[in-house]
Amino acid sequence: MSLIKLNNNSLDNLTSFEGSASLGDMVFISSATASASSSIEFTLGDLKEYKFFFVNMHPQTNDVSFEFNFSTDSGSNYNVTKTSTYFRTFHDEADTSTGLAYYTTQDLAQSTAFQNICSALSNDNDASVVGTMTLFNPSSTTYVKHWVSNFNFYHDANYTFNHYIAGYANTTSALTNIKFQMSSGNIDDGKILCFGLN
Repeated sequence: MSLIKLNNNSLDNLTSFEGSASLGDMVFISSATASASSSIEFTLGDLKEYKFFFVNMHPQTNDVSFEFNFSTDSGSNYNVTKTSTYFRTFHDEADTSTGLAYYTTQDLAQSTAFQNICSALSNDNDASVVGTMTLFNPSSTTYVKHWVSNFNFYHDANYTFNHYIAGYANTTSALTNIKFQMSSGNIDDGKILCFGLN
């Protein structure tokens, strides 16, 4: 196994990977910085893999969810059918409550709804969401489109929560866009970086 090194000091400025492992051509595609934004959207192309990095996403409104959906019509509609699995770990600041459990109310079964990736977010000034999401082969017109994600965030009841979500978009149409938003209110602050792998 070879070591992979990030070429920049922080994910905020990450533009490339360095190492002897064969990664294909990992390329920086784009980034978006929220500033009281209703949503952040990315256009998807024909790369085999897309990797999103979420840096300090902060909700305007307390007790909301961070969520996403896909489009197959260049962003006119975000209503792709999805099936997902969802589990979480948590620990409160008072060290009185911990857990690991499947989160049955947040998975989807053939639903066109937005997929929740973090819930009950705090909008305290020091609260935020960080994480990663990988989307595989969204331009395929043969197979369903899989994704995996991992997020950590500051819960509005003073917990750290770690959410693991994976699933697939149940369509053989190419995915053209992805949209991220809060379930209510704006994305007050934060940055999303998108990389692709040929």
